[in-house]
Amino acid sequence: MCRWFAYVSADEECLLEDVLIIPVHSITKQVHEHYLPKLLSHDPHEMTTEHEISARNRLFNVDGFGLAWYTKTQEAFGEGKGVRPALYKNAQPPLHDTNFRSLCANTSTKACFAHIRAATATPVVSVNNHPFVFGRMTFMHNGVVESFISISREMCKLMDDDSYANISGSTDSEHFAALFITYLTDGKGKASWQQQYSVTKMRDAMKKTIETVIKLQQTKLGDKCEANSLNIAATDGCVLVAMRFRNHETEQPPSLYYSTKAGVTLNRKYPDHPDGKKNPNAYKKPEDHGRHVIVASEPPTYKPKEWTLIEKNHCVMVEADGRLKVEEIEYPTELNSTARGSLI
Repeated sequence: MCRWFAYVSADEECLLEDVLIIPVHSITKQVHEHYLPKLLSHDPHEMTTEHEISARNRLFNVDGFGLAWYTKTQEAFGEGKGVRPALYKNAQPPLHDTNFRSLCANTSTKACFAHIRAATATPVVSVNNHPFVFGRMTFMHNGVVESFISISREMCKLMDDDSYANISGSTDSEHFAALFITYLTDGKGKASWQQQYSVTKMRDAMKKTIETVIKLQQTKLGDKCEANSLNIAATDGCVLVAMRFRNHETEQPPSLYYSTKAGVTLNRKYPDHPDGKKNPNAYKKPEDHGRHVIVASEPPTYKPKEWTLIEKNHCVMVEADGRLKVEEIEYPTELNSTARGSLI
């Protein structure tokens, strides 16, 4: 299990320090402390044990950290139009990383992805840390592609050459991302990575990648194929698509929430604080805050009313103007696994 945080807004920048470091329950503190409001077992037959719920959300996330934030720096120097992602990764937990702290204290952005890692079967090295960047598109994942080693070669055969060549590490997540990019761009390669794509095109590419992975597993493993946990997100700095998915009739994926209000609480310009403290330095009114959406594995504010738990097998889509839509992920029921999956 990993944890991740995503912020996107058309007109309101967040200070990285405010959203990633200052809150008592910021993502940088989710190494071993967890806050899971509204997360219940939804198994009608009570097969989902408390241990399963706990284990899929409470592992120690000590295997590195990654951050992508969007800037207009390249545009300012004549390199294309619009925002592009900058990337920072470290194979150590972030709390004692002074470079990371300095970066966050002095960087604001209208879009960022942050990810803290709990490694499964791959090395603890920075190239294996999320997020993964393909041109202007950034991708991250929490969960597991089951039996990845058994299907990885077949996955690679389906990727276009540039997407395959962009893989730097050995994780299931980065290979999933490369296949997603192949489907998103119709295999047109690196030249197409600077284009912008609609949220429906991104959603469809995610669904196609999920279905492809499951079919490869079923072909290779038959009824021994276990369920996948796929809490995935992608953004180009303007739009965002996130999914909370597990292909099992009763088992739940790891936690995932969204909010259209918490950005106010997480911004020191406004009269609130993620830990309920007073903020005497605020100088703006809450109603002046711009439209925004946050999607996170765990809420970084202790205000449950600000957060909505994304239902199992649902997709959150955020348009460039901030409009949000949540819809169920429809897929063939024969892709469900009947085996008891891992606690990831």
